[in-house]
Amino acid sequence: MSARRTPEIPVEPPAPELPRHVGFHLVRWLPVAGLALLTFLLYPGSRQGDTPRLDAGQVAMKDIVAPFDFDVRKSAAEMAREGDRLAANVRPVYVYRASALDSALALTDDLFSRLDRAASAEELQSVAEVAGLHLSPEEAAYLMGGGRRAAFRADAIETVRRELSRGVARAATLQAESARELIVRRNGNESVVARASVPDDQGFLEARSQRSSVNSAIGRPIYVKILNLVFRPTLTPDLAATDSARQAMRASVEPVKDRVRANELIVGAHEVVTNEIHDRLDALRSELLQRGEGGRSATAAGGQFATATLVLSVFWLLLLLYRRESYTNLRHIAVFTTLFGIVIGGAALNVRFLHPGAELIPIPFAAMLLTALFSGRVAMLGAAVLAVLLASQTTYTMPSSLYIALIGGVAAAVGMRVVRRRTQILTTMAVVMVGFGIAALAVGMQLGWEPGAIGVSALRGGVNAVASAALVSVSLPLFESLGRITTDVTLLELSDPMHPLLRRLAMEAPGTYAHSIAMANLCEAACNAIGANGLLARVGCYYHDIGKVNKPQFFVENQAPGVNPHDKLKPAVSAQLIRSHVKDGIALAAEARLPAAVAAFIPEHHGSADITYFLERARTRGDGEVQPEQFRYPGPKPRSIETAVAMLADGVEAALRVLGDPSPEKVRDAIDHLVHQRVESGQLDEAPLTLAQLERVKEEFTRVLSGVYHNRVDYPAGTGGISASWERASPA
Repeated sequence: MSARRTPEIPVEPPAPELPRHVGFHLVRWLPVAGLALLTFLLYPGSRQGDTPRLDAGQVAMKDIVAPFDFDVRKSAAEMAREGDRLAANVRPVYVYRASALDSALALTDDLFSRLDRAASAEELQSVAEVAGLHLSPEEAAYLMGGGRRAAFRADAIETVRRELSRGVARAATLQAESARELIVRRNGNESVVARASVPDDQGFLEARSQRSSVNSAIGRPIYVKILNLVFRPTLTPDLAATDSARQAMRASVEPVKDRVRANELIVGAHEVVTNEIHDRLDALRSELLQRGEGGRSATAAGGQFATATLVLSVFWLLLLLYRRESYTNLRHIAVFTTLFGIVIGGAALNVRFLHPGAELIPIPFAAMLLTALFSGRVAMLGAAVLAVLLASQTTYTMPSSLYIALIGGVAAAVGMRVVRRRTQILTTMAVVMVGFGIAALAVGMQLGWEPGAIGVSALRGGVNAVASAALVSVSLPLFESLGRITTDVTLLELSDPMHPLLRRLAMEAPGTYAHSIAMANLCEAACNAIGANGLLARVGCYYHDIGKVNKPQFFVENQAPGVNPHDKLKPAVSAQLIRSHVKDGIALAAEARLPAAVAAFIPEHHGSADITYFLERARTRGDGEVQPEQFRYPGPKPRSIETAVAMLADGVEAALRVLGDPSPEKVRDAIDHLVHQRVESGQLDEAPLTLAQLERVKEEFTRVLSGVYHNRVDYPAGTGGISASWERASPA
């Protein structure tokens, strides 16, 4: 805004001028052609004679007869289910490994060789600990008894040899098997055994010893610890052999589930489409495309590409005409292109692998993200453009596609709005579910669907809502990073008082912290009143003076009464110290990776204003020629509404603390004076702030500060209260 221009009526700031050279616009419109090409490649065109797409539960409008013999092939999901069912019946292969027995025996012998070298209970306990055997002092003393180690050695070796030679597997491995029987390979022979009869490590640890020393109350736990330490499974699964057998069973699945003969009636006029008929129609459509009878001529292909380009251009025109800040930002263009590409590709995958219904098109996912990243208006138009684009493709030409896809996307944009709580995602998910349900009911009533078909359609929409909400939670930080966009979620995280920078500010510069909180209240109220981003203003104020933590004692709000280190410094040095908090703040913001929108408050809340106190002090001291640039903040001037309001709030909040009697009239006069001073000095020249908004800001400042500096009544001293003339009584 310019302080020297006084329009007769307040007007919105004009949109930024766009470069006129062709290259600038070409780069921004190339993604439209790329998305149209992607649509052209993923969605086959068709002729008028193509087989109509009918969902199960719909009614056929005419007889459909098979023009030739064709197979109805199983879907990938059906193949996978049948293959998994066959693979589950494959017996897993286990192999006996004698080397594991030898390893267990060697480990047992080595353990007792170490224990035998111990001359005392303490030494034995230490040796056992190194070997991995944890013994209590009582257990170590017990093993030092005459002949007990020899008895334990003999018994452990006998148990290991006897039990592990049978073939012992780990219990956890056996429990993970779903088959009831196993194939055991031993010494070149195979045998089928019941899984429940295979010995496991639990049974091995419970193996009974015949010696009384081992079976005593204190000896038994020691014996179990030794067996647990030396155990090695001698029966292990052969994963490669088992997997090979299961893959062979999956490969044996017959891919064809039905055969349709030429001239066979697939569905009659006015007949309800069943799941079997639906599969036959899909198979016929695929066969037509493969034979070239449903393919695209050059004219049809060009028309499809041109149609997709025109539909997508609607969204880009919105950016060009009404959202130039996004149109000029290539990162924002990349976000839009990526999101649109994901939806177009996801819808194609839906047709091929899930269901050719519009309920599963991921438009709600894109609408939620666009709302969180930009605005609900952008999200609604984006959802509408995607719904028209995809519903016009031959794979989605059912009468219900456009309505269902559009309602689902708009519901997502309406439900998302402003995300400031984690539960807002759940609320949006519920809104999308309700939207799909209402759309299914309305379309079903119009087209005569059965109640079951309406319920299935609503259920698919619910699945889309849940999946979209989950994907948004995961992908939102990625798209924030791609577009360098600061969302409300990020701002809320930065507003946490436990953030390291804010904790440091509160601990090292408490006066600055209190000033920042008070300023944030002012700024948020004013920005909300004029339609700016109040949350951004609040968070920006929290961090605007973060650089003062490096030298907090040089700023008056952190100084004790009567202590001012500037009294001993030259004005130029003092000004340099004051200026340095801007540079230090920018460095701290970069180190903490604060978003650019928040970091902008650090230099812009001072702009290029003079440090007037020390400038006047230098002039009155007569220290020679004064260099004004040494007493000026580095800038830049505020370039957004929020930073402009922060500049005004910073001056107002600090200045009003010196008023002796802050009555509402005096507060208003002081605010008028301070704001007029900033305007006259040209500090708001680059801010998109209108005169009407400036007046509203001053009104909000007056309202908030009048409440802060209100008068309080004197409480009688006899009741323990404090009045204006109160003084602490001297001790007796």
